Amino acid sequence: MPQTPIWQDQMLAVVGEKGFTGAKDDMAPWLTDWRGRYHGAAAAMISPANTRETAAILTIANEHSVAIVPQGGNSGMVGGATPDASGQSVLLSLRRMNQIRSIAAEDQLVVCDAGVILQNLHEALAAEGMRFPLTLGGKGSATVGGLISTNAGGTQVLRHGTMRSLVAGIEAVLPDGSILDGLAALKKDNRGYDLKQLFIGGEGSLGVVTAATLKTVPALIDRCVAWAAVDSTNAAYQLFRFLNRRTAQSLEGFEIIPETCLASVLRHIPGTRPPLEGKHQWHILIEIVRDQPDAQDPRLVAENLLAEAMKQDLIEDATIAANEKQAEDFWKIRDSISEAERANGPALQHDISVPVPDMARFIDEASPTIEAKFPGTRVAAFGHMGDGNVHFHVKAPPGVQTPEWMEEFGELITPLVHDLVIAAGGSISAEHGIGQNKRTELERLSSGARLSMLRAIKTAIDPKNIMNPGKLVPLASNQSGS
Repeated sequence: MPQTPIWQDQMLAVVGEKGFTGAKDDMAPWLTDWRGRYHGAAAAMISPANTRETAAILTIANEHSVAIVPQGGNSGMVGGATPDASGQSVLLSLRRMNQIRSIAAEDQLVVCDAGVILQNLHEALAAEGMRFPLTLGGKGSATVGGLISTNAGGTQVLRHGTMRSLVAGIEAVLPDGSILDGLAALKKDNRGYDLKQLFIGGEGSLGVVTAATLKTVPALIDRCVAWAAVDSTNAAYQLFRFLNRRTAQSLEGFEIIPETCLASVLRHIPGTRPPLEGKHQWHILIEIVRDQPDAQDPRLVAENLLAEAMKQDLIEDATIAANEKQAEDFWKIRDSISEAERANGPALQHDISVPVPDMARFIDEASPTIEAKFPGTRVAAFGHMGDGNVHFHVKAPPGVQTPEWMEEFGELITPLVHDLVIAAGGSISAEHGIGQNKRTELERLSSGARLSMLRAIKTAIDPKNIMNPGKLVPLASNQSGS
């Protein structure tokens, strides 16, 4: 029988049998990404119980040049938490580190381990009259560490920002096993570079986030959810400007949805119904909230503003949710678009962003460009108009063989979409990250300055390239490391 590598024995001694497995069946669910695109293998899966154990594991890995792939809820969209097929790396699961360390309601802060599940965080804060203002479809599995490492966004970025805006402090373990204790929520700190920001969006390529201090806001007193119809993307943008100027402190959601996406949801998702009568080119989902007692009633605000918008011909029609169930029904339509589009047939999905004032023009110009270049395709573009995030889906022609079409045309369509994004001054990744899915495109489309800085940071902090190799940072050939 082959001898067990010494590093495996050392790691087992650190975490014990409860935190160590080399069994293929136990690891199997965590070796494929959420979308089922990437499949890997691992020598072992290690699940430390605390920061001290994590530091010991990375010390051993660094000494023996063993690659570490950190993983939270395994709900990422770009294969960033899936090991390669070599079977030589260690999958480092943070799911056992799931304690909420402290809640300071008066300071609007919460300190929690990286393995805390987002939905559990929401529930714990709600019990204290607080709210963490970031949510997404995978909140039942996504972890705090994963949200930080991918700089997650969601539907509330318009008012509260991405994770970069919501993280007040970080605790992380570096590749050599040393611990960066930066949990203090300092308003001012001029000791040089903001080190926590290196880990936010770093996809585990520089170390392992083990805990964070997060900003919270008061729990909602009430909200008003409305559905409006407009005749063009530009009209949608003008409506956004109109509302944002008047409700910047309470406008929490502004989503643009084409008629084709609404039709897909109504066709494929049980229990959904059209919010408005008739067909309209574009639909807008609006949420206005109140979380301060002296703020205006959001329903009254919405009624007055939508009536004024109607008078100014900014909208064709609108309705306001009569109760919380109807508000949830409106959001169910938005949240079900991707599921409905999958049921409609294969599509190449692009998570991109452009400057907010250019989002309408980008959709109007890029969509027909792609459809003309690849006859039979249809573009479904929807997303967060308030922050410029476009979910740009290119649907395959009817009747094609899915795997063959995706493989052949993905290499043609996606680069063209990304070229159009860069030409518009945008980003090829708005909220999903780079992972392994977009690494080649990041290298192709990044300036020399950006690439050299990314590589320099990675090499300086992780000279042996043991942290999530093959993800995010496209290293030069002479920097391949372990």
